[in-house]
Amino acid sequence: MYQPSFFDDRQHNNPLASRLRPERLEDFAGQKHLLGEGKVLRHLIDRDQISSKIFWGPPGVGKTTLARIIAGKTKSHFIDFSAVTSGIKEIKEVMNRAESNRIMGEKTILFVDEIHRFNKAQQDAFLPFVEKGSIILIGATTENPSFEINAALLSRCKVFVLQPLSAEDLEGLMRHALESPKGFGDQQIRISPDILHALAVFSDGDARVALNTLEMVILNGETDGEKTTVTEEIVKQCISKKTLLYDKNGEEHYNLISALHKSMRNSDVNAAIYWLARMLEAGEDPLYIARRVVRFASEDIGMADSRALQVAVAAYQACHFIGMPECSVHLTHAVTYMSLAPKSNAIDLAYIKASADARERMAEPVPLPLRNAPTKLMKELDYGKGYQYAHDTKDKLTNLQCLPDSLLGRSYYEPTDQGMELRVKERMQAIKKWHDENG
Repeated sequence: MYQPSFFDDRQHNNPLASRLRPERLEDFAGQKHLLGEGKVLRHLIDRDQISSKIFWGPPGVGKTTLARIIAGKTKSHFIDFSAVTSGIKEIKEVMNRAESNRIMGEKTILFVDEIHRFNKAQQDAFLPFVEKGSIILIGATTENPSFEINAALLSRCKVFVLQPLSAEDLEGLMRHALESPKGFGDQQIRISPDILHALAVFSDGDARVALNTLEMVILNGETDGEKTTVTEEIVKQCISKKTLLYDKNGEEHYNLISALHKSMRNSDVNAAIYWLARMLEAGEDPLYIARRVVRFASEDIGMADSRALQVAVAAYQACHFIGMPECSVHLTHAVTYMSLAPKSNAIDLAYIKASADARERMAEPVPLPLRNAPTKLMKELDYGKGYQYAHDTKDKLTNLQCLPDSLLGRSYYEPTDQGMELRVKERMQAIKKWHDENG
């Protein structure tokens, strides 16, 4: 049995987004890849074959609304549950209620908003009830389920990815709000298509933001009798600064730093500066970005331009000294330098290969000539015997064996022809030639 009280948000004193919450799939905006005719989720809903699932997507794309529509369309009892305000005690109480419904032959859909906020123990509490069919769990999350949902629970749920709404979808929603009696259908509102489009772009795929912003500009519109006109000036005042949605501990944090890193690696300076700005304007710690740029300087540039590391460290120090917003120019300087510098990952690859040998051959002894001999006993044990001091030779080179016997001939660092690394390559070739001739 469905509880209709969840849909009783139609009073005009409620926010516009609540008043216009759709109750049918036909009125649901976006997600055609899931809900279009013939699509998997639409097919399961129409045939009342719903199983446990996770809705993963950004805010304002309809995760909660879709769960409520599913409960209304299927023959199920619907329980709305929040991970923010509930603990294991509340979970067990709800589970006992759901088990009673199952015994009576009634399905229960348990909708858990922000399921990623539950800890492992809380998520584990759902498992036995999902397995024996006491509940159909529908979880909603803005975070990557692979990282935030327990593997055992995730394996029992189908993940559906909800996409941000298109500008066209959002414009349609706002036109519906202007025409519907639940919205502004009983008022005379004058708002141009260009303004609706601007609001849609501003909302960045979020239906809730679109409707709330539309409501704000109408409430601040110019009134003339019964008419309300929304002007461009009013819109500019209401959305003078866009708030970028950005969780510094969430997936988008890693997506954006990845975009910056890969843009610099691809020498796309404009893209790199854009991703840098996205993070800084959303409130990212400039020192975090600076640390990643320092890493990049050696990982992706290395010996091709050793000055890159100096620039990166200097940028970090500048950010530490003066902070935001002034240090944005220093980070832009560093990001631009990294983007345009010649690229080589030879240093990174060298360490990866060497570390593999180090792990596999942990007991490899240091050759005797390389060992330090500060005591008489160590000298008697031949520590340091046979050591050759390179500065005593004309070419500053000797035939001293520096690798363990089992690793003789191993090559870790293989320089490229990029930038200054070409000179490094030539130097290494000259050293090899010397050894070949004097071995």
